[in-house]
Amino acid sequence: MSASTLDLPRVPRLPATSLWWTPLAPLSVALSHFAQRIAKTHAGMFRRLGIYGHARFVLDPTDLPVTMLLEPNGGAPRVHLSRGPQRGDARISGPLSGLLGLIHGTYDGDALFFSRDLMVEGDTAAVLALRNAIDDAELDLSAQAQAMSGRLAPQVRWMIETAEARTGVPLSRHEEVEHW
Repeated sequence: MSASTLDLPRVPRLPATSLWWTPLAPLSVALSHFAQRIAKTHAGMFRRLGIYGHARFVLDPTDLPVTMLLEPNGGAPRVHLSRGPQRGDARISGPLSGLLGLIHGTYDGDALFFSRDLMVEGDTAAVLALRNAIDDAELDLSAQAQAMSGRLAPQVRWMIETAEARTGVPLSRHEEVEHW
């Protein structure tokens, strides 16, 4: 039995398994370009990292056969995907839904940590700086993807909404609606 108290969705087997045969170099380039676009629209997020603006963060989605190395590079970010372990100043591991849920504000980072759904290793001060910078930026990765899609934005939106509905993985930011 897992020590987890949250029931986080996992990436379905077929899309996860397909990453075993997908060339990672083009995905790394695409994710780096995506991160650079975010750096342009949310420059304050990278400034907020302060002394950790050049730290190296290993993101390990445990339900995917890849790890990601995020290098903020003081606002000129790079992302490198690998099928093996990567070295960094800090490592954050857990289901992709937990990692994305932190970005989109769907899940509370403290709850994920204390429920052991997310594990943090290495420089915890760097991880805290990253978390605070992301929280402050209120990122919506799907909105960024749509903005980059030009005329294809409606199709991209449909694909993201469909994937989110079928998997339960939080691919966008949903503002809380107050019910009185």
